[in-house]
Amino acid sequence: MNQLRVLIVDDEEKIRQVIGIYLTNEGYYAEEAVDGEGALKKFRAEPWDLIILDVMMPKVDGITVCQEIRKVSRVPIIMLTAKNEEVDRILGLEFGADDYMGKPFSPRELVARIKAVMRRVGTEGKKEEHVLKFPGLRMDLISREVLAKDKPLTLTPKEFELLALLAKSAGRSFSREQLLEEVWGYDYYGDARTVDTHVNRLRDKFRAAGVPSHIKTVWGVGYKFEVEA
Repeated sequence: MNQLRVLIVDDEEKIRQVIGIYLTNEGYYAEEAVDGEGALKKFRAEPWDLIILDVMMPKVDGITVCQEIRKVSRVPIIMLTAKNEEVDRILGLEFGADDYMGKPFSPRELVARIKAVMRRVGTEGKKEEHVLKFPGLRMDLISREVLAKDKPLTLTPKEFELLALLAKSAGRSFSREQLLEEVWGYDYYGDARTVDTHVNRLRDKFRAAGVPSHIKTVWGVGYKFEVEA
């Protein structure tokens, strides 16, 4: 059975530690994020089988994080909140959460909820696909290896993250501003031309390898990843 990968997102260190201990004892792999911004960065960088997400957090709240994730992924999400108000539960579920637990909670019950959610979505013990394959191109989102015609292609970390974001959302158009926010982060104050520069570098590297980059310009909008039929 493949190891379940769980991302724990909560601004309270003790809660993250306790959940992490219980998940590790269950044989799961767990990583932590201390706020919504960090959660989105980790979500975009690696594949996850389930996300435990606190509602009230600094920088970016859990509801917003859930909305952003749901734009590109159906990864199961269990939301946590210190408020046991029904409005929080309804909001979380409306924006795509799979389950909801109010604080304080029993870690054992949380583990039981995780197993129930994974059974419900039919993915318990099964890895979310982490290898993307397109004509002439193979990307491993965990090892961050990119093969062009079965030969390794050397990319910078940001080039890989940009390509991975576009490829995971093939067919979806992103504005330059969205790509800056998704890849470089909320606290990046650079120019939108940074995106153009990285796209051009990716295209040059793929051209040199004799493989199309599949990155198309959407005039008046930005870019998208599209494989021609």
